[in-house]
Amino acid sequence: MNTSVLKTASLGIQHVLAMYAGAVIVPLIVGGALGLTAEQLTYLVSIDIFMCGIATFLQVWKGRFVGIGLPVVLGCTFTAVGPMIAIGGSYGISAVYGAILASGVFVLLISAFFSRLVRFFPPVVTGSVVTIIGITLIPVAMNNMAGGQGSPDFGSLSNIGLAFTTLFLIIALFRFFDGFIRSIAVLVGLLAGTVVAFVMGKVDFSPVMDASFFHIVKPFYFGTPTFEWTAILTMVLVAVVSLVESTGVYFAVGDICEEKVEKKDLAKGYRAEGLAIVIGAIFNAFPYTAFSQNVGLMQLSGVKSKTVIYYTAGFLVLLGLVPKIGAFTTIIPSAVLGGAMVAMFGMVVAQGIKMLSRVDMSSQENLLIIACSVGMGLGVTVVPDLFAGLPKSVQILTGNGIVAGSMTAIFLNILFNELGQKSKKAVKLAEQKVS
Repeated sequence: MNTSVLKTASLGIQHVLAMYAGAVIVPLIVGGALGLTAEQLTYLVSIDIFMCGIATFLQVWKGRFVGIGLPVVLGCTFTAVGPMIAIGGSYGISAVYGAILASGVFVLLISAFFSRLVRFFPPVVTGSVVTIIGITLIPVAMNNMAGGQGSPDFGSLSNIGLAFTTLFLIIALFRFFDGFIRSIAVLVGLLAGTVVAFVMGKVDFSPVMDASFFHIVKPFYFGTPTFEWTAILTMVLVAVVSLVESTGVYFAVGDICEEKVEKKDLAKGYRAEGLAIVIGAIFNAFPYTAFSQNVGLMQLSGVKSKTVIYYTAGFLVLLGLVPKIGAFTTIIPSAVLGGAMVAMFGMVVAQGIKMLSRVDMSSQENLLIIACSVGMGLGVTVVPDLFAGLPKSVQILTGNGIVAGSMTAIFLNILFNELGQKSKKAVKLAEQKVS
């Protein structure tokens, strides 16, 4: 094989490794929370990796209507984890995919106009939403650290020890290493934690033994999608937040590649994400967004070739077609996952705070938006029956903490920063005319 091909392929594999842990942990968390069988979980992991490859290809390839044409890697958005678990717990897994399908269609419909709508989702809104999502995920991590809700050894010393061993290893890798090792710290932590669990006799290899070496992806593997308004609204909000986050990645990659990103390019990038979400829903995968960790890897390596990312997409598709590989990720004990989740979910909160750091904190209006939205989101999550006496149509907006907090942030931002600014300008103009 040509040396340059080997070099390009190795760079593509490096991108796979950089995003692999972030990609597989989503199906593992969601599937575990929804009580899927080992066989179903293996399929979920495999189809997720497969669709990451398809979604990445759609984004890198610059077509007439789809694809931003930049070396961008797409993966399942972590923002959707909490909402998917909540939807699955309330309405079943079929409603999860109905909501994902609807949100993908929504993204396709608004792609051409979203650049005009971005002003309604400034950092004070998106930062609040991401912070709420991260906070509501922490209890999931705690339950897994103890061994998983309902497990016979819940809270045992062995489970707690495994969880903290995994977490401390991830922290140590971040502390003492830079670059590539740091980018795969979560993956290394999961692998090491699983090895320790194997020595303790806590790893069951039967899912790997039972998994096939090759499979064909199946549409609607978990059944025909069902549609619930609350679920759809939740996933639409998640999709909008993901688009805003992806916009930042697009501009960052455009800057690295020294290519100007125009509005038409953004529209094609949004369409690629929307199409990936729709296809993902059909094959029971997840919503997709641009992965920032691969941008960091691109900056670190200095390699910004689209060819490398095409190799990455190809490797992801191949990995997704081999369930035996996907099954290896399903044998990770809940306690090990829980240790990694603390870091992962905490990073969601940290990302939300980072987004909020761009907000003008000297503005009392912005402080009130953050206070009310985070307070409402967390409050409804802790006390889900708070609005149980309201009509069902109203509970669409109030029955879920993420939706309640998000809608609060959007409404207050319009009230204070859109209508409020117009009122201030009108008053100032009137004063100028009088003087």
